[in-house]
Amino acid sequence: MNKILDFGRKALFYARVLSGYEERRIRSYRLQVEKRIKQAEERKLAIRKLPEQTILSEVRRMVEQMQNLNKKLEETEAAIEDYFKPLDQEAQRIMKTQLEGEERTMKQMMKTMHDQAMLDIAEEERKIKAQIVDTNQKNQDPRPNTQHLPPPP
Repeated sequence: MNKILDFGRKALFYARVLSGYEERRIRSYRLQVEKRIKQAEERKLAIRKLPEQTILSEVRRMVEQMQNLNKKLEETEAAIEDYFKPLDQEAQRIMKTQLEGEERTMKQMMKTMHDQAMLDIAEEERKIKAQIVDTNQKNQDPRPNTQHLPPPP
């Protein structure tokens, strides 16, 4: 009976092979295996990308934190500038007043120096005129000036 069953199985197998059924079944099984392999490779790539995605998400999170920190810093700087603005304006006003005072003092010193220089020039001119007058008088008076000579012995 086993022989008959074996013979029947072989006959069915041959019939299937000849009809192409077995070939389609093998092809189907091969496609299923290829599909499983492809899915496994995709999962493997996804697992490999997982650390990259984790790193990228961490980097994005850090960038967002830095941007938020920069915004807070800018807001703080603006608040500090607003707080110190009146002091800065007062300091500028004081500096401007001091500069104006120094400028006035400098102008007064320049005027005084100019006046002094003009007085010195006028004094020098008077001395020169006096010398010229003296030399003219000496040239006109031919007698010797005995006042400068010592008395005779």
